[in-house]
Parts: sequence; structure tokens; C-alpha cells
Amino acid sequence: MKHFQQPQQNRPKKSTLVIGQKAVTEALLSGKQLERIYLQNTVHGAAIDEIRKLATDKLVPLNKVPAEKLNGFNIQDHEGCVGLIAKIQYQDLQQVISFVVEQGEAPLFIILDAITDIRNIGAIARTAFCCGVHAIIIPDKGVGTLNEDAIQTSAGALEKIAVCRVNSLMKAVDDLHMNGIKVFASEMTAERKIYELDFSEPCAIVMGSEEKGVFPALMKICDESFSIPMAGRFESLNVSVATGMILYEAMKQRI
Repeated sequence: MKHFQQPQQNRPKKSTLVIGQKAVTEALLSGKQLERIYLQNTVHGAAIDEIRKLATDKLVPLNKVPAEKLNGFNIQDHEGCVGLIAKIQYQDLQQVISFVVEQGEAPLFIILDAITDIRNIGAIARTAFCCGVHAIIIPDKGVGTLNEDAIQTSAGALEKIAVCRVNSLMKAVDDLHMNGIKVFASEMTAERKIYELDFSEPCAIVMGSEEKGVFPALMKICDESFSIPMAGRFESLNVSVATGMILYEAMKQRI
């Protein structure tokens, strides 16, 4: 199994911050990968408008926050704008797909829909890497920050497995379909069971949050939904545990 290689929450260290409107703009223009940008909710102007546009183009999440949030970073002269340097390097989805296919392997991806707990994300990444997943696909909004805590929880797997950040999971599913990759959604009420699916074919598996599950519109465009049988009556499995069970089934079929 060859993995697509990447170029090599407490208060963030000052060395991980890009401070000020001009510095953030220059970072975006230069291609530096930012995890997210914090904008004070009272700042306006042409420079802020440019930052918003660049952030949208670069798929960088932008959070409007009160001044207290930025002051909490223990920095000065932030001008109401602070960027957080990404701890991992995000990859282009199509490039990862092409790389995997060129290696003669059947793509296997995990899609995370609205999973915000970084401990779950870290645990999923760790299991995904161990089970041969080629990439994790996340949206640019509504997902936990992949910070030092997430990397630590993943035992470093988030720095080894490709992570693709997209501005729309719906569009990502369309891209997967155009590349001949089926998309399966984990859904606890689905009639079809996990062992009835063929995970040996090119596929991506959508995991939703424990509270809301997979977004209905996203579920609608998936090829199949499936459930994990449970002996006891309970609301649901922890999402990272469920992902581990699913990926073990996928790995077993592929072996």
C-alpha cells in the first residue's frame, strides 16, 4: 500500500500564527496553507474584503470572532485579523485519486460530515491509516480543527495520510462518481448490512456526526447506505469506533 505523501486545543504558539491584515493577505497570496482565519467581527474595509475573497478561493475557513478571542492569543497589533498556520498540508482530491489509480490500487476514502470532536477525528485518522485508507475528505466548514491535539490523538497519522479539504462534500461526491468511485453512507437505520457491501471496489465511506448523522442531501446522492448490526438496543456507536469496524470489514475484504 503506497500512500500519497504530504509535503513535509491549547492556545496556539505565537510561531504558528500569522498576525495582522497585511501578513495574512501575503500568506494567502504566497500559497501558505492556513488552518483558518480569525476576523474580529467589527473590522471592515478593502483589505478585509480581499482576505475574505482569498480565503474563499483557498478553501480556508474564516471565523468572525469578538476582540476577546484575538486578545486571548496574547499578541499585539493583530488589526482584528489572525491566521493559524496549518499543521498538515491539504491535498487536491483529484490529484490523490489519480495517484492511487496510477499505483494500480482501488481507491478507498473516508468522508467526514460535520464531525467536530477532534479526538474522534484523530482516532479515525489513526485507524484509517492502519487499514489502508488513501485519504480523508473533510469540508472547509463544520469540522473540527486539525490542530496539535488532533495530531496527537491520531498518533501522528494525520501527518502521514492525505487529507483533502473541499468547499462542498456534495461536489466531492460528484468528483468521486466521475472517477468511477462508489460512495457508501453509514446510517444506523439502513436495511442493508455492512457485510453485504463490496468494499473491494473503488469506494468512499461517509461518516456523519453522532447527533445528526449524514446530511440528508448528501445521503441522497450516495450509492448505498448501510448499517452495523448491534446485538443490544442502543442509540448509536461512537463515530470513531463505528469507523474502525467499517474499515476493518473493508480491509478484510481487500486482503
